Amino acid sequence: MLENLSQRLARVVKTMRGEARLTEANTQEMLREVRVALLEADVALPVVREFIARVRERALGADVVGSLSPGQALVGVVQRELTAIIGGDLGPDASALRLAVAPPAIILMAGLQGAGKTTTVAKLGRHLKEQQKKKVLVVSADVYRPAAIEQLKSVALQVGIDFFPSAATDQPVAIVAAAVDWARKHYHDVLIVDTAGRLAIDEAMMDEIKALHARLAPAETLFVVDAMAGQDAINTARAFGEALPLTGIVLTKLDGDSRGGAALSVRHVTGKPIKFVGVGEKLGALEVFHADRMASRILGMGDIVALVEEAQRGVDMEEAQKLAKKVKSGARFDLEDFKSQLQQMNKMGGLGGLLDKLPAQFQAAAGKTDMGKAEREVKRMEGIINSMTPGERAKPELIKASRKRRIAVGAGVPVQEVNRLLKQFDQMQGMMKTLQKGGMAKMLRGMKGMMPGL
Repeated sequence: MLENLSQRLARVVKTMRGEARLTEANTQEMLREVRVALLEADVALPVVREFIARVRERALGADVVGSLSPGQALVGVVQRELTAIIGGDLGPDASALRLAVAPPAIILMAGLQGAGKTTTVAKLGRHLKEQQKKKVLVVSADVYRPAAIEQLKSVALQVGIDFFPSAATDQPVAIVAAAVDWARKHYHDVLIVDTAGRLAIDEAMMDEIKALHARLAPAETLFVVDAMAGQDAINTARAFGEALPLTGIVLTKLDGDSRGGAALSVRHVTGKPIKFVGVGEKLGALEVFHADRMASRILGMGDIVALVEEAQRGVDMEEAQKLAKKVKSGARFDLEDFKSQLQQMNKMGGLGGLLDKLPAQFQAAAGKTDMGKAEREVKRMEGIINSMTPGERAKPELIKASRKRRIAVGAGVPVQEVNRLLKQFDQMQGMMKTLQKGGMAKMLRGMKGMMPGL
């Protein structure tokens, strides 16, 4: 959806230059393109109709301010209305979890099987632990899906949160009652309950989730939905919204191709705010939802704020400061430093994660680069450096033919890959020397083509 809508808007903006005002005639083409793009993204027809009507009402006759062209002005209208319809009208705090209750604050997760509930429980637990410093306990009430309990135990261990054991022979209501008691006695701030899903909505499933809700009286009841579900997401959202007093929505798999289509539909059908979005398979790939930022990403304007926040979370400030002091002092930039920079980039979501948050013009500059291949090359580079001795990392000039062959065998790559890594390192080292001499502009010019695949 992001690419489609961005391209359509760009084409129409070009055709509208020179107009003094936004009129019905010169907005019709753009609205048609927007309508088609939204429908292709599987946004529900009622949502598309309402959105187009709101844009038309606010755009017609609007003055073109300053240096803005009518096309640019209309993009502004589209962005404001898009922000409003996906949750901006609910206020800036709509995505915040309401945890100001007597502990433990209970979060009940609901949704169909395959939507990603169990993984989302772990992601949310990690978010609360790291961002809000909460002591989190998780429990599975899914006694139907094979290995569901073990899966939750595994991901909870990976993110470092507490897990309450349950068994497939237990009753779901009894499981959650015991988990609440345990959480109170062990002073947990938050209890997240993973519930059973089905491949389709059925009466037994809804009766069970209603019983769990009645027993728990949760502070938050979050509906987990696959962002790529398209029109199916609408029916599912409506059924859960009628069965439960939902407080929010979690969109998973937003790194797929739909790019917000389900967000528009589900938010409209339930009337509830989207609180989180899953943007990848990694257990740290969960973002707080901001309607204005999502609208910008849908319109190809990027999400620089999210990129900065990702950098603040992912970058090891102690390591960054150490490298900065090293560069400033004139000390030599070595392969260990190079490896550290690769690892820092990986913590920020890799090349694909970084590129996805940049505006469309920067994404276009990357051309048709295979981001998956580029990220694999980065990992291969790290593997090659790991095959070197500490002495070789500190003094790369020691790496001659025989050492290259040994390193290549250790990393499982051809010798040519070792040569390519050393060449890229030489480029980085040269830029660091330029930076030491105060040549920031020269360094930036020299960065072109340094990273693999770009």
